[in-house]
Amino acid sequence: MPGKAQSTRAALREALNVRGYALLTVGFFVCGFHVAFVSLHLPSNILDAAVTVSFFSAPVRAIELGGWAIGLVGLFDIFGSITWGWLGGICPRKDMLALLYALSSLAFLLFLMLSLSWVSVLIFAATLGFLRLGTISLTSGLIGYLFGPKHVAMLWGIVYFSHHLSSFVGGWPVGSWYDVEGNYDLVWWASVSYGFIAAAIHWFIREEPVTRLAPSPA
Repeated sequence: MPGKAQSTRAALREALNVRGYALLTVGFFVCGFHVAFVSLHLPSNILDAAVTVSFFSAPVRAIELGGWAIGLVGLFDIFGSITWGWLGGICPRKDMLALLYALSSLAFLLFLMLSLSWVSVLIFAATLGFLRLGTISLTSGLIGYLFGPKHVAMLWGIVYFSHHLSSFVGGWPVGSWYDVEGNYDLVWWASVSYGFIAAAIHWFIREEPVTRLAPSPA
């Protein structure tokens, strides 16, 4: 019933019995992988490809361009977080999450298909920055909407833990893969597929509050 006290254990049990909660957790796992992979390994990829540029006649080395790319990701994180949070207030959050993950995969795909240059690097960095942190406002907002505000910090924390697990996967194991293979080719294509999978599963989320929050009959 609305307003009835709910224990932490009961809240967790309730969430684990809702398919949408599990799907949000899987989706956020993909987000963490994307964030860690790009943040940690994009500069190395740029360095391997020896991508350079001149800025006002001053040469910019590949390693410096990698730093510019990560800085641009951070800059567009600001605009993306605000924009996607606003969209989540006027559109179904699950649909916005599906769109966001799909657009992220398209960004990865276009980056792979286009010839690698300083232009493609910076456009990719800005695009991904605009997209990647929108998942935070949309996912946390959807959890609060589904389960109410009382235990939202705990439920959101569990979902966010999956982000940290996948960040580890996108960091050290990917680096180990690079040490063996000498390239990131398979990881880039995996990033494309992961994003499309995350986009697809969000369509199966029912954006309706749990029964406990349904209004009592008059």
